[in-house]
This record gives sequence, structure tokens and C-alpha cells, in this order.
Amino acid sequence: MNTSSIFGDMLQAIADRGRRLLSFSGWQPLQPHNRKDLEKACENLLSRRGEASGMALAGDILQRWERSSDDERRAFMVMLLEKFGPDSERLEKAIEAYRAERTPQTLRELHDAAEPRRQELIRRLNLAPNGIATLVRMRETLLDLKAEQPDLEAVDADFAHLFGSWFNRGFLMLTPIDWSTPANILEKIIRYEAVHEIHDWDELRRRLDPEDRRCFAFFHPQLVDEPLIFVEVALTKSISSSIAELLDGDRTPIRPAEATTAVFYSISNCQKGLRGISFGNFLIKQVVEELRRELPRLENFATLSPLPGFAAWLAAERETDAPAPAVRDQEALALLDEPGWPDDPEARATLEAFLLPATAHYLLRARNRRGLPVDPVARFHLGNGARLERINFLADRSPRAMRQSHGMMVNYLYRLGDIEANHEAFVEHGEVVSAPAVKRLLRNERPAPRALPPAKRKDADQELTS
Repeated sequence: MNTSSIFGDMLQAIADRGRRLLSFSGWQPLQPHNRKDLEKACENLLSRRGEASGMALAGDILQRWERSSDDERRAFMVMLLEKFGPDSERLEKAIEAYRAERTPQTLRELHDAAEPRRQELIRRLNLAPNGIATLVRMRETLLDLKAEQPDLEAVDADFAHLFGSWFNRGFLMLTPIDWSTPANILEKIIRYEAVHEIHDWDELRRRLDPEDRRCFAFFHPQLVDEPLIFVEVALTKSISSSIAELLDGDRTPIRPAEATTAVFYSISNCQKGLRGISFGNFLIKQVVEELRRELPRLENFATLSPLPGFAAWLAAERETDAPAPAVRDQEALALLDEPGWPDDPEARATLEAFLLPATAHYLLRARNRRGLPVDPVARFHLGNGARLERINFLADRSPRAMRQSHGMMVNYLYRLGDIEANHEAFVEHGEVVSAPAVKRLLRNERPAPRALPPAKRKDADQELTS
């Protein structure tokens, strides 16, 4: 039995004892479909001082949540918004006290009074056996509800704030994934793969079993069978320019000692309820350290990355009155509408000459309202200190990649001595550090506008979303 299982059994035993204590005090199990009953239970949980009874009550509330209908779950979130915000009376007093006397004590009381009560409620719910797993699923529901009811953003901000602490890098475990990993986890690798679909177990084995392939995942101690994020790595002799050469089932593996390059070709977030909680950057950096320890001869650490928003951006540019200079070729744009163009040599040549500078413009010039690159994968890698190294024509001919990016892919290079300088250039000035060959694709275009000052941006933009 592993340590997490022992700890879980201990929590369950404490909760069972607490449930007996609650029954002695007259507490009745929560009744289904009774919203007032649930609100009363949450208030009761906040007022509890006993650990065992608190764990039992938290468990009952979460079990009730799991059995709730969609309407009941929406009502629960609205209840958190309306009934469990800051204590208004306490907050007013704390403001007046701080205005009258600005001391560390009055500042601390102001800080505590401003915190919504639901944050403490969520903390106490986390004490229940399997509490963190249920809360992650709860936030997944909240994210869907927030799209329809934007005022729930305040509730989501509290979940995100707490998850940012609970899923801090210091609590995460980096674990190699290989063909000997338990089947229940391997099945989840198949299910959660978000970039290059894994169709069956044979294909999964081709990605994990050869000696020149690696896979690493982050796990949390309380979610031992649930990967949070994982990365697939190919050990190669050069920076790959096509996903087909990496996923080819008939390729001949190389010995790891022959490899000079590690290519990160797929990074997948696994838990929707942890969206926006950044650990992808930690994953890449720690995997680099692991690989350097194992294979000191590795010289290059690069990605082969998708461009999930390129086709949509290009379609939007076509509809504007003043499209970007790199996307004004009407003949090429017409060819893109022909489904068979990748197999027509003449059309391929025309579109290669068009798509390479168009993609360069998309990555180097196109900006969102915060002044950052519009592509989410670019924001992630550039924010981590990578350099935009190369744009690859027809690097992924899968149906999804053709829809999302017309088959284009990008290499980002992590040159260890330049990571910090590249990171600073991006976050402080919005500069996209890129190789000369990429810059030459836009030789005649004006430079991109500067990004907004750091104080006006949100770091969440750097989180991988593809």
C-alpha cells in the first residue's frame, strides 16, 4: 500500500468518527434537493472547530454535490457567490480601523476581512476524503457555468487562487511514463492526449517503448492516479521538421547515446478543472534537467509545436478591409480552399511561398488586446524563454492540423544560456526572440507594436491552452 493510500484511509477513519460525533449532536444527513439544508451545512462547516466532525460534514457536502443535478449545481455556485462573500460588517469596520490607524495589526485585519468566506469554505471542503479530486471536478463545472453566467468569475477567482497554492510546484511529483506504467494511467495518457491523437494501445506503445522515446508527467500526492500534465519527447539527431517522422511506425529507433536533440512534440493538460493553473513551464524545465542528467551529450532542446489558431486568424484577415501585407495574395488564398492542394506540386509550391511569411506574420506581428502574440502556444513557449527557431511547411497533415493551421508547425528552441534573457525580453517588452531565418520572411514589414506594460497584463496568458 502506498503512502497516499494510507493517508487516505486515515482521513476516512477520522471522517467516520466525526460522522458518529455529528449524529450524537443531532445532525441529520443532508437531504437531496434541499437547497436551504445545503446552505445551513456550509454555514455549520465554517463554524466548526472539531477536525473530525468538520471532515465528516465536508464529506457529506461533497457527496451531496456529486449527486446533484445540473440546476442544483448552478444554484450551489450562485449560493457561494451571494451568501459566502466577504462579511460586509466586518469589512467596513476593518476599513475604518485602518483609516484611523495604519498599523500591521489593522492591515492584517483588513486583509482577513476582505477575503470572501467561500475561500475558507473551500479550504474546509478540501479536508474531506478525496476532497481535492471533488473540488477539481467542481471547478470544471464552474468553468462551464461561468461561460453562461459571467458574474461567477468571482467564485472562480477564489478556486483558482487556492488551487494555485495547492498545486504549487513544490507539491508536484515528476514521474516517467513508460510501457511498464500501470494500465489505468496509460489509459488516461491515451484519453488526455490533446495534440496528436493516440488511436490505440499499439500506437501508445510506439510512443513509450522505444529506447529513443520518453514521456514525463506531473502528479499531485492526493491525485496519485491522475496525471495533471504530461510531455512526450523524442530523442533525435536533429531538430525535427515534421510530426510524421516522429510518429512513423516503421522508423528505426536510435540509441539514446547517439541523440543530440530532445524534441518536445506534445504537451497535454489533463484536468479541465485546473485550467489556468500554470505548471507546464515547470514541467519542461524539470524534464530538461532530467534528460541532461541521463544524457549529458544532448545539445539541443526544442519543440515541434502546433499553431491551433492560425487558420482562424487567416480566415479573419481575409474578411478585413485592410489585411496584413503577408496575406493579400488572392490566388494563394483561393488555392487554400481546394481540399487536394497538398498533393498538387504546383499548388504546394505556391502555398509554401505564401504560408511561410503568413505564418511568420501571425507569430511575430499579430497581437491580442494585451499586446501579446495571439497564438497561445507561442505565448507559452516564448514566456518560458524559448526562441522562435523555424516555421515548418506541411509539417502535420492530420485532418485536425489541416483545419487549425493548414498543416503548419513551429520549432521553439530552448537554448539554456539564453532562456532568462529571452524570457525578460518577452515579458518586459513583448519581444518575440526569433532566428534570423524567421525574421527574413518578413523583411519588408514594419516591426510589431510593443506589448502593454507588465502591470497591465495577466500572467495567465502564458499558460498552455492547446
